[in-house]
Amino acid sequence: MFEQLGLIGCGLMGGSFALAMKKAGLVKRVVGYSKSPSTTDRARQLGVIDVEAPSALLAVAGADVVLVAVPVAATEATLKAIKHLVTPQMLIMDVGSTKADVVQAAQRALRDQVGSFVPAHPITGREVSGVEHAEADLYSGRQVILTPTERTLTVQLQNAEKIWSALGCRVTSMSPESHDAAFAAVSHLPHVLAFAMMNSITGQSHGDDFLSLAGPGFRDFTRIAASDPKVWRDILLSNRAELIAQSQLFQQALRNIEQAMEKGNAQALEDMLTLASETRAHWRMGAKRK
Repeated sequence: MFEQLGLIGCGLMGGSFALAMKKAGLVKRVVGYSKSPSTTDRARQLGVIDVEAPSALLAVAGADVVLVAVPVAATEATLKAIKHLVTPQMLIMDVGSTKADVVQAAQRALRDQVGSFVPAHPITGREVSGVEHAEADLYSGRQVILTPTERTLTVQLQNAEKIWSALGCRVTSMSPESHDAAFAAVSHLPHVLAFAMMNSITGQSHGDDFLSLAGPGFRDFTRIAASDPKVWRDILLSNRAELIAQSQLFQQALRNIEQAMEKGNAQALEDMLTLASETRAHWRMGAKRK
């Protein structure tokens, strides 16, 4: 059991982590800080945290584990704010959706103490944000990707693995670069497509009429377009190179389908649809294709 969790960012992800740690009996006390004092106060009222901290630095004072749950663009400033209290005995993790930029930010901000930092990406979330939506089971049964570097302390990597496993997660490790390439394809691009789909319809003169006729398929496909725009602005910009490469591959696949329709090539069209349909039918989350 850890004595104290220092939580920086008391929203959905951070709040859910604190509740999960409490539910699993892994921490005695949670000290929390958010940029908005009303968020920190609300987190205390909901029992997400036990003590409100007036700053990020004071949130980590006395902590043996720290979770940084802020937008990826705020990672470096946050780590700089707590640097003076970071020790080799302290485990620091984040929950950001991009990793190469987060690792670089940590190296700049923490310098000699960067070994305490274990970058983490839990593959979970909701299209709503805010501490009022935090839930203890948000991470249960989900995959967590850790992206340690050559400077990551072995003991802190082991502690990170133990924590996420105790919360019911499947833990995987990979390089930050491999992580960003993969998630540009399976997470970041799908969000871009959902955002673009909504804009392509609402930008039409009869867009509202079209939306009134949409059914469950459209609802499911565009659900993630309701995600926090500021959070996704930062994610898309931080992983832009990998994301643009994936976008170009998608555009080529879309052009192939368009060309088959333009030529009236039923067989080519059916072949492409069959490949996608069969691949999706046999896909399972967390499983690799044979």
